Amino acid sequence: MSGMVDVTIPVDPGLANALDTPLLREAAGRVLSNLLNRRHITDLLAEAIDDLKQEARANGLTDERVDAEVAAWRSERQG
Repeated sequence: MSGMVDVTIPVDPGLANALDTPLLREAAGRVLSNLLNRRHITDLLAEAIDDLKQEARANGLTDERVDAEVAAWRSERQG
């Protein structure tokens, strides 16, 4: 990771363990750098969402089921 600098950022305690190894920290740094540089982030997100949708549909997940799950999740968060 030449040309990179270390920074301290707050993360959820449960996610901190995911950054225990230098390899994972470097990977997270690259993702964050790309996100902050906004390099093709819209395209990357759209592609990832498309892939997830195709996989979910191939496994029988319907839009209606997703809507129901999102509604249940929102209800739990508000309750």
